[in-house]
Amino acid sequence: MSRTKKYNEKSKLLELNKVYSPSEAISLVKKMATAKFNETFEAHFSLGIDPRHADQQLRGTVQLPHGLGKEIRVAVVAQGEKLMQAKDAGADEVGGDDLIDKIQKGWMNFDVLISTPDMMPKLGKLGKILGAKGLMPNPKTGTVTSDINTSVRDFKSGKLEYRNDKFGVMHVQLGKNSFSESQLLDHFILFYDLFQRIKPSKSKGLYFKSISVSSTMSPGVNVETVRTKWS
Repeated sequence: MSRTKKYNEKSKLLELNKVYSPSEAISLVKKMATAKFNETFEAHFSLGIDPRHADQQLRGTVQLPHGLGKEIRVAVVAQGEKLMQAKDAGADEVGGDDLIDKIQKGWMNFDVLISTPDMMPKLGKLGKILGAKGLMPNPKTGTVTSDINTSVRDFKSGKLEYRNDKFGVMHVQLGKNSFSESQLLDHFILFYDLFQRIKPSKSKGLYFKSISVSSTMSPGVNVETVRTKWS
């Protein structure tokens, strides 16, 4: 893939064989951000887990203290008074059978889909559509709930779902390039400590195999995998 002159110039700041501390890596990525738009910061944690086994699959949610730096569009599938609760909580789209039909026809203008338990049997027919995009509501992530008000407000304010891919890698958003380095570092450490805390008991050998951070248009920067003097 061809790279722009600006990208190549910025990439010269990166020492390819060097492993950086989290703060150094975040600072470097901010310097290498070349796009005119507000780039997204990401971290990638390659973990020593075997996703083929259910007891080594990691999935859940976390509340980011500084948010995601973008508007999160939340859709809610419910009926009765729960629809009004969803609207009052700030949901962007609400509905019952009509919303399910709308999604089935291809409408996907949302980042999070929340459902009440009684609507889940009807959502089952959308399994392939929603599952492929990681948007199927799940009790483990708080997206299947009767407490619609709390769930909508949490996701709108920066609650983020995480799950490993089939290779055992966690791809997570840290925020935007407009965030301060300390805010991005806070989120990085939050994820590192979280993944350490939920390490499966059957995970053997090296757990944090590799870690990198990058922005939308930057190269990846390798990060130390052993927590030492991070702040």
